[in-house]
Amino acid sequence: MDTDEAATATDPSPVASPRGFYGCAIALISVFTLIALGAHALTEFEKGLDGDGQLEQPGLSGSMSQPLGPGTTARYEDGLWVTAGRPERHDDGTYGVTVTFKNGTDEELRLGDEAFADTLDVEPGESGQDYAPGQDVNWLNPDEVASALAPLLPEGEERTVPVRLKPDRKGAPVTLEVTPPHPGYRETAHFQLTLG
Repeated sequence: MDTDEAATATDPSPVASPRGFYGCAIALISVFTLIALGAHALTEFEKGLDGDGQLEQPGLSGSMSQPLGPGTTARYEDGLWVTAGRPERHDDGTYGVTVTFKNGTDEELRLGDEAFADTLDVEPGESGQDYAPGQDVNWLNPDEVASALAPLLPEGEERTVPVRLKPDRKGAPVTLEVTPPHPGYRETAHFQLTLG
């Protein structure tokens, strides 16, 4: 019996092997990677349910009640970005605003033709408010805008469309409503500007 006790007293306890540590680390990394991929897939699935034509951005939504300001961008889920520039005053009392369409989708986009006449519209006054006297803004170049929107916009390219406006008074508010065509549905992005 003395030999059994001596043998157990000299046996060291098992040492953790580096293989076990590396195996646990790889397993943890795999679990967290699967969780991240699952969250990403769920987010993409949710986007697919509400459609590619939805506005998706931080801050103001671009809706009628939360219009975007000058120099901001409306981002659509399918990759289309629309930016309204800051109004620039010209010597003749008119103002120029640029609207830039950047095609980050995976296909060519048709921004305008007769079927899509409302891609870009100008409304006097603040977004969501009824017309008020003394808030007249004349849109001077709707035909030029329609011509600029007519050609297809290739994937990965952008197009800048000039909009010319003449307000009846300095400081007049105006709302640009941009509804790029989509085979299903696309939300309207509202940009509220002040001319002057």
